[in-house]
Amino acid sequence: MSVQCETTGRRAAGAQMPFFERYLSLWVALCIGAGILLGQLAPGFFESLGAMEVASVNLPVAVLIWLMILPMLLKIDFHSLSEVRRHWKGVGVTLFINWGVKPFSMALLAWIFIRNVFSGWLPAEQLDSYIAGLILLAAAPCTAMVFVWSNLSDGHPGFTLSQVALNDVIMIFAFAPIVALLLGISSIHVPWETLFLSVVLYIVLPVIVASLWRRWLMRDGNGEERLQRVLDRMHPVSLSALLLTLVLLFGFRGKQIIDKPVIILLLAIPILIQVYFNSGLAYWLNRKLGVEHCVAAPSALIGASNFFELAVAAAISLFGLQSGAALATVVGVLVEVPVMLSVVWIVNRSKSWYEAAS
Repeated sequence: MSVQCETTGRRAAGAQMPFFERYLSLWVALCIGAGILLGQLAPGFFESLGAMEVASVNLPVAVLIWLMILPMLLKIDFHSLSEVRRHWKGVGVTLFINWGVKPFSMALLAWIFIRNVFSGWLPAEQLDSYIAGLILLAAAPCTAMVFVWSNLSDGHPGFTLSQVALNDVIMIFAFAPIVALLLGISSIHVPWETLFLSVVLYIVLPVIVASLWRRWLMRDGNGEERLQRVLDRMHPVSLSALLLTLVLLFGFRGKQIIDKPVIILLLAIPILIQVYFNSGLAYWLNRKLGVEHCVAAPSALIGASNFFELAVAAAISLFGLQSGAALATVVGVLVEVPVMLSVVWIVNRSKSWYEAAS
């Protein structure tokens, strides 16, 4: 077992779950309800917050994401990133799920459910657009929020960072061809501004800030203790930012949820199946290959999560703001946080089962 995994495992084993985290599912449900309610009571306020965006990246949400991901990045000893090469099996599984399974499994699920099973309950003229939106959602792996999920599952920080960086490089070259292949569109407009801004905002800048902050904290022999105090103080702030993000996301889309509840529910079903299928497959493959749990957990989570900013921007640029494709990607945004928290819960609760295979 790697030093990083041993340290994380000891911390997780020795810590009693706080009251707030023990009932996290309850807080998530309350925040979803609060977001929908507040979106109805104060639509102007949420419209103003929603309009604060650059290249489809919402700035208030970006601030909250920073508060969520900095604790994870602070844990990374950047001098030991070379250790990640030991986890090549986990890297291989994650890449296989992200690029060899996820887009194609979503295309199949969209065809099964949208084109066939649910076609009688959906507007016939929007069926192709809904399918396109779901494919766009699955064609790009998540970036920033993966740090949050990995942190909550005691994942290996260095592995998570290196995997996200590798996926971003691949995404530059693979996103457009995969979407073009699955949608049958010869010319795909990739929202490069959104892609570039998201990478800089959610990876490059936070990594630089965390690296400098960690170096300052570790400046002398008391560095480990000082770092742990900062992480302990930031933990409740990070969780609060996660819950506030839920309130904002559901507040932004509260009117759509009230106006089109059946359509949103039907579009959410293939997304949910895909998330659990991809995360479960990644988790199982890692277990079969003998990958450590602190690598398998983020591997499964990276394989399931989506880059919703890029998906929304691509759907709007290709099909328009009021299209079924745009709505399908928005449903992905709404589903992302609560369903990924459930996957985190599963990988945490199944750790003893996972490690029994080794």
